[in-house]
Amino acid sequence: MTSRRGREAGQTTAELAVVLPVVLLLALTLIQAALVCRDDLALVDAAREAARAASLDPDPARAERAASAVLPGAVVRPYSRPAAGETIRVTLAYRSFTTLPLVGPLLPDPLLVAHAAMRVER
Repeated sequence: MTSRRGREAGQTTAELAVVLPVVLLLALTLIQAALVCRDDLALVDAAREAARAASLDPDPARAERAASAVLPGAVVRPYSRPAAGETIRVTLAYRSFTTLPLVGPLLPDPLLVAHAAMRVER
């Protein structure tokens, strides 16, 4: 005769075996979302740095170097530089790669875009 406690322990193990993969998948998805949010924040900072560099120097390569220093792989989209005192707008794009095991292949790599504007000083 089996005790009631032994049967319940088996049921708990079976429930854990069913629920654990789902909980693990949800946890990995949350971690991947946090990594994409981290990339988005870094992209906003890179856009600000690129706009600052573009406001000081007419050479577009300086804005690209400033953005790459903050977030390697960020692409500065072409912009036109207005006269001194006007506002310059810079747009950056970055593909955030989803590389976590299990969830990375299921989620597409999002293309993040950030804008920044500053007054041209020179």
